[in-house]
Amino acid sequence: MVFSTWSDHFANCILARRHPGVRLAAVNVRVLIDGSSELVFDYAVPAGLDVRPGCRVRVPLRRKSATGTVLAIAAAEQMDFALRELESLIDPEPLITPVLLRTGEWIADYYGCGIETVIRSLLPESVRSEENSAKTRRIAVLDVPPDPAVLEKLVRRAPRQHAILSLIANAPGMRLPVADLGEGSAAALKGMEKAGLLRLDAEDVRRDPEADGVEEVLESQALALNPDQQRALDAILASMQSPAPKPILLLGVTGSGKTEVYLQAARHVLDLGKTVLVLVPEISLTPQTVRRFKARFAVQREQVAVLHSNLSQGERFDEWHRIRKGVARIVIGARSAVFAPLPDLGLMLVDEEHENTYKQENVPRYHGRDVAVLRAAFEGCAIVLGSATPSLESWHNTQTGKYTLLRLDQRVDAQSMPLVRTVDMRLEAAKHKGAVAILSDKLRTALEQRLEKGEQSILFLNRRGFARSLQCPQCGHVCQCPHCSVALTYHRTDERLICHVCGHQAIVPRKCPECKDPAIILQGYGTQKVEELLARVLPQAKIARIDADAMRRKHMLRDTLNAFKAHKIDILIGTQMIAKGLHFPNVTLVGILNADLSLHVPDFRAGERTFQLITQVAGRAGRGDVEGEVIVQTFTPHSPSIQYARKHDYDGFAEQEMEFRRLFCFPPYAHCAVLTSRSNHERRAEFTLQTLHLRLLEDLPPGIMLGEVLPSPLVRAHGQHRFQIILRCHRARPLTRHVQAVLARTSLPEDVTVVFDMDALSFS
Repeated sequence: MVFSTWSDHFANCILARRHPGVRLAAVNVRVLIDGSSELVFDYAVPAGLDVRPGCRVRVPLRRKSATGTVLAIAAAEQMDFALRELESLIDPEPLITPVLLRTGEWIADYYGCGIETVIRSLLPESVRSEENSAKTRRIAVLDVPPDPAVLEKLVRRAPRQHAILSLIANAPGMRLPVADLGEGSAAALKGMEKAGLLRLDAEDVRRDPEADGVEEVLESQALALNPDQQRALDAILASMQSPAPKPILLLGVTGSGKTEVYLQAARHVLDLGKTVLVLVPEISLTPQTVRRFKARFAVQREQVAVLHSNLSQGERFDEWHRIRKGVARIVIGARSAVFAPLPDLGLMLVDEEHENTYKQENVPRYHGRDVAVLRAAFEGCAIVLGSATPSLESWHNTQTGKYTLLRLDQRVDAQSMPLVRTVDMRLEAAKHKGAVAILSDKLRTALEQRLEKGEQSILFLNRRGFARSLQCPQCGHVCQCPHCSVALTYHRTDERLICHVCGHQAIVPRKCPECKDPAIILQGYGTQKVEELLARVLPQAKIARIDADAMRRKHMLRDTLNAFKAHKIDILIGTQMIAKGLHFPNVTLVGILNADLSLHVPDFRAGERTFQLITQVAGRAGRGDVEGEVIVQTFTPHSPSIQYARKHDYDGFAEQEMEFRRLFCFPPYAHCAVLTSRSNHERRAEFTLQTLHLRLLEDLPPGIMLGEVLPSPLVRAHGQHRFQIILRCHRARPLTRHVQAVLARTSLPEDVTVVFDMDALSFS
């Protein structure tokens, strides 16, 4: 039996003994109580109550009622006390399906976390909370057309009632919301209902996340597929017929028509009466994907639902229940949508499967792509992982036969891949007498040429803000965040120094805080500075910026992308929000301003991420009738990541990178986990992890490679000092279970937090 605290359990049992009518039952259930704490209690099931795992129940807790979710059912045990009984079922049907419960148990075991935290991911707060409910409105209904004789009488006797009846009779379906009848209609409606002239009903109103200012979606028709696309579609359809379909990796170069293959595969699934789940890596890509699916399935447009963290509680509540009831048969969303309660799942699509954003940063630290593959296996449905730059883990699975590999090596309509040129910024610095140029001469000339031709350009820089830091040239002082071991970034729009880790803000000093020298200067550059520079260099150009600072307002990103698509913007500057999935046929130039930002970080995946980012950004160019050009500005032009990306050579990059991973036993040849301790007291955080290190060494299972206790690359964040141990093993579960066993028998100081991250993607 699992209880959060003995005192809570004891109080519950004492109340059970004193509570009249409490008796022993044949079946007990384990219930996760709603709320921020992870309270789990056992209750008896009263006779005649049909309770199953995943059901929502009302239970007695102390001296009041609470709601919760049934985790498990077991035969009643012999106890010295009587358990309290469940009060009632909130919903007769389980809100969590058996497959999702099984998936949750796997996540808890694999990633080393409590099933309680997983359940909260399976069942979002908007669904669990009693504060949320369906939105309703009153509606006036005529079951039969009004009698002309009655209308004639009402003209003289009650003109208001006559007007209302006439309006409803001419409305579609002879139904009209009461709110549309104008003020002062309440008394008339009440009298008409009493006289039997009409009926007042209540109907649910959907809170549509895409309804706010969305332009009309025009219906699109299926496009003719080229031979490669047709082969891929045929293989996906054949996979659907298999009793145990193998996951499919669809490796298609940017612009090769992967989305069209997705759409036509989804059409076949819907025709079979089954449902489709589409995962995208970024919330920013969700609206575009939703529009494409709604355009293709115009007749079934109401059957498309969206799930992501930007939804309001009401919107999420409505979408979740539309999915559960089978009204929505296509679900599109970010990472958490992998838990959508779709019935009869026939196909899962994971777009841009290589993206790090599929990894959950908080407990439970699951990987959305891997959980999708697992759920597909449990559901017995086909799954397609699509990318132009697949993760090496997925690529390795195709080489070992776990996945099926399908390829789209050519762009559609015989479009050529963009020409990629590299610019050595060391030579540019020499030309400018040591000053670091933001725009090379080659990129500036190319931008001017595109403007003259009426073509569009994209500039990519994965650093927001105006300047990287504020530094004194006399004493070398850099304005640091007081809570994190990073420099504060200068944001000119807000006239503030902002920490991009914890969000701390500070006023910009007029002189050095240390030596009081007024010559303090800005170092480096971000998207804000690039925008300001372009406005000076190309005053005739219409420029827009997309980053987390500029896109704060709801729908701002969607509106900006729509304006760019309508050619109201000439140059788009952005961070990784514009790096993938966007299709703009008039973009013929892409400039990557600092390709080295992701290359020189303490992470064995740095080269892979750099290759992926350059390839994805470069893929935004030349997707129309005009050939595209990409200019990559870098201080390390001979890096393999940059050279292979320049040639669009994924196979070559994967071959050399996989050899490096194999030699040093890194993923995909081993599972890699990180054990991190953090505390406001540096010595305490380090000592706690050193203690855990010694205990991990005791009875260390064979095959586990245990690293040393080292400061994290980001040694201080949010005011806490951080230390970490990196562990590797060819098998994940022995590693997870060993770490969890050590943590379970170790008493941690109150002010020290220890976090275990299996299959970690971040080492900072």
